[in-house]
Amino acid sequence: MNAILALEDGTWYRGVAAGAQGETSGEVVFNTSMTGYQEVLTDPSYAGQIVTMTAPQIGNYGVSPGDAESRTPHVAGFVMREESPLASNWRADGTLRDYLVRYNIVAIAEIDTRALTRVLRSAGVMRGVIATGQVDPDELVVRARAIPKMEGSDLVHGVTCDRAYRWRDRAPAAGDAAHAEFGLPAGRPPSRRLRVAAYDFGIKWNILRRLDAYGCDVHVFPAATPARELLAVDPDGIFLSNGPGDPAALHYAVDNVRQLVASERPLFGICLGHQVLGLAVGGETFKLKFGHRGANHPVKALESGKVEITSQNHGFAVNPDSLPADVHVTHLNLYDGTVEGFRHTSKPIFSVQYHPEASPGPHDADYLFQQFLDAMEKK
Repeated sequence: MNAILALEDGTWYRGVAAGAQGETSGEVVFNTSMTGYQEVLTDPSYAGQIVTMTAPQIGNYGVSPGDAESRTPHVAGFVMREESPLASNWRADGTLRDYLVRYNIVAIAEIDTRALTRVLRSAGVMRGVIATGQVDPDELVVRARAIPKMEGSDLVHGVTCDRAYRWRDRAPAAGDAAHAEFGLPAGRPPSRRLRVAAYDFGIKWNILRRLDAYGCDVHVFPAATPARELLAVDPDGIFLSNGPGDPAALHYAVDNVRQLVASERPLFGICLGHQVLGLAVGGETFKLKFGHRGANHPVKALESGKVEITSQNHGFAVNPDSLPADVHVTHLNLYDGTVEGFRHTSKPIFSVQYHPEASPGPHDADYLFQQFLDAMEKK
């Protein structure tokens, strides 16, 4: 079936439908990962976005229950150069196309994703529409221009959990058994099981798996839960998760995190959680031109001088000039020099912009979970 992707600047691409039939809209972004498309599809941080994969062929190893990062895909749409017609993988339980159809994800293939990526890198990410069947590209361009912009959008309410829960109660249903065979062994175990209260801004399952592997009993809370309810479980530490949308729109989250910072509990944030923490300590955030999305981004740890290859997925960043004097930048992105991590000089709080749980991606940054563990044991 015919399909068209149209962007707000008037650019459009004709391809073929590769998922569900119909129409979808969102911010069009690109991801440079060579593998991990199922993790990308199920990452809640992609809510409201049409994701373009820059790898030339997608779907060749199918989909597997152990590779999901949440219960369902969250992308608004999916773009591929070539959709593999075969799924060759002993772990797979189906093809990518069947998976996209099952979850009603509109997708397009057989377009020049290299040309599309160059447009997005030059002009910045744009709003877009994918539609299948006989459609007028000019009409799709008009619809793309009517889509709400990502700036000012609170998308967290659409992906956070509806009630608090303990991760160990949900882990079996989250495919832990299928995932365990490929899990990375944790560093040293803690002297005792530690209790972590985690804000779910769109949390990925592998983050919870890594915290559990490091000896933490994780209590997960909806994004708007008052800070006092997290403190009521007497946590050894507090975790702020990844998630979608504009951090500056999350006033409730910033207010709650500001109270948690004052509690002097060890606090670790990643991705959106990093941005929210930056706002809570007095900083500011801004939207990047085309963001960082992929599993191959170089980040320099300033203290050690080491370079980590990291997994990333974000479109906003913390302004380093806005951070107070008692907050020091610890990591920099080697592509554009933006802030990838910071630490408070007198409080046990730190955060990074990237995804140390590495699902998908390399394991260079797994040591950050050990640092969080160390901070909790010193409390």
